[in-house]
Amino acid sequence: MYQNYITGQTEFVLNYDYNVPKNHLVRLIDTFVDSIPQEVLLEENMAVTGRPLSHPALMLKILLFAYSRQTYSGRKIENLLEENLPMRWLARDHSYSYHTINNFRRSEHARNLIKRTFVYFTMALTDHGLIQNDAVFIDGTKVEADANKYSFTWRRAIEKYHAKLREKTASIYDELVEKQVIKEMKPEMIESIDGMELMAEEVEKEVANLDEAIKQEPKIIKGGSVRKRRRRFLKKLRRQLREDLIPRAKKYERVEDIFQGRNSFSKTDHDATFMCMKEDPMMNRELKPGYNLHIATHNQFVLDYALFSNPTDVPFLKQFHGLDFFTHVVADAGYGSEYNYTTLLDQFDKQPLIPYTTYQKEQKRKFKNDPTKPQNWQYNAEDDYYIDHLGVRFSFYRYSKRTDKYGFKRDLKLYRADTHQSSEELDQLAKTPGKRQRYIQVNPTWNYYKAKVKETLSSDEGKMIYRRRKFDVEPVFGRMKRDFGVRRTHLRGQRAVENDVGLTLMALNLTKLGKMINQLRPFLVNNQKCELQFLIKSKIIVRIFLVRS
Repeated sequence: MYQNYITGQTEFVLNYDYNVPKNHLVRLIDTFVDSIPQEVLLEENMAVTGRPLSHPALMLKILLFAYSRQTYSGRKIENLLEENLPMRWLARDHSYSYHTINNFRRSEHARNLIKRTFVYFTMALTDHGLIQNDAVFIDGTKVEADANKYSFTWRRAIEKYHAKLREKTASIYDELVEKQVIKEMKPEMIESIDGMELMAEEVEKEVANLDEAIKQEPKIIKGGSVRKRRRRFLKKLRRQLREDLIPRAKKYERVEDIFQGRNSFSKTDHDATFMCMKEDPMMNRELKPGYNLHIATHNQFVLDYALFSNPTDVPFLKQFHGLDFFTHVVADAGYGSEYNYTTLLDQFDKQPLIPYTTYQKEQKRKFKNDPTKPQNWQYNAEDDYYIDHLGVRFSFYRYSKRTDKYGFKRDLKLYRADTHQSSEELDQLAKTPGKRQRYIQVNPTWNYYKAKVKETLSSDEGKMIYRRRKFDVEPVFGRMKRDFGVRRTHLRGQRAVENDVGLTLMALNLTKLGKMINQLRPFLVNNQKCELQFLIKSKIIVRIFLVRS
């Protein structure tokens, strides 16, 4: 026996109001976005005519909740607006197409707005005692781009082929000048696209003149027509210029503009650069298109982030808005450079807890007892000279400056072995196998920073703070890649990818904050509403949270 099944004959419409629980994440997202001032949310230069735009606050709420539920597709977010009751409550029962959603999260206004949300989130954490003023933790990771991993373009290959094209163009120019088709041009004009276009126009004019002259010739000429041979030669050069050289030159120049100092880019996503990833199943260091993501965290909350196309060192510290809240900046040895130390100590007056590359190596007994290291040589500060383990004296020779590819200048001191040592044996030891005088380079500024950082890292306070780096910033990347599944970006283009990553990190912050509030709910008095303005006003509760995390 089956149940009675009748369709289309009777309908019973039940209207009801749906309300989400008080401890639901959508309430936290709703309260947080509404705490941002309207002048920050709204766009400055907005059109006053036409169809009204979707409110940025509502779009931001929708995206944050969708990302917190690991929903990144525009079409799936559109379905979420129709089928998910908490999302409908958050969106006030509005519905948007995936075009509207995708256009918003790719826009420049969304980029500025997402960056501002981290500022207000940091201020909220500071107001409610969830940020201590001791240290901020910085780290980076590579995120694979949404691009074909075999659609690469390498700068060295483009430069090589472009140079060959210029040589071919120069040879064609020499032939045209020799045949008196064109006049001489400036050297820089010959290899440019304008010069190639000018050569093609002059050849076309000459071919047109030859056509007119050939029409006046008799049909049969003994030995053949000289004009026809000349026309055949010029048509070949014209075809070569118009169909091969000029299009390739335009392509190479367009590609060289895309590089912007990088060594490669992806044809699928021009802002993605090929770099080594930690996920390397074949164990062959295969390069994949990706982006360089850097974050600043405290108590596993992301306070700021930045996305770069360059896989090497990046100026993240200069754009970090919350640097004034902290006295120490903690990072791994990848950030231990003279540029970063100079920026933190001299420009921002912050204490870096950042080991340099050889810090761990210099702590070992083998390094300290190695007599060949200049750090272990005898130094006379009064007369400014070194004596190595063989007894060779190196006196100050001259100053030197070195500028790296990022424009940072380093001041070096060169010490050269004295020509006349205390014995003939030392005179021979003072020379290289090529019979030149040995010399060493010393960077006093770098040595000063190394000594200062070594002293800070060796102190009890420095050890305690640096130890926290392992369980403060590293778990954030683990949650982002494992729990949120963001091992690869969902959009293309640096601005769109930066917005995508920013939404993911903010959703991660709000998810963590929502769980923390639910854990601390029993400590709140009189069942206060779970809103941001009532969040943790007791120092005892803050300490309980820090112990639990």
